[in-house]
Amino acid sequence: MELPKFLLGDNTDFPNAIYIVHTEYPRFIINLENDEVEWLEEFSKEDEEELAAEAENLIEAATAFYDREISRYDE
Repeated sequence: MELPKFLLGDNTDFPNAIYIVHTEYPRFIINLENDEVEWLEEFSKEDEEELAAEAENLIEAATAFYDREISRYDE
């Protein structure tokens, strides 16, 4: 199965939270309510340095995905 790079999710147990799931490496879930990020990968110390540099770009891309999806509801 081919998955999109980002998925939008919610859960009735957390009514104010909106989640973006990044399905490619490095996989993560971001809660847009509080910008908390949960990484779904294990990282070595060397990976953590590279990840720190890339994390900002990935989170910006996730936020742009959310904005695009929400704008499509307004059309």
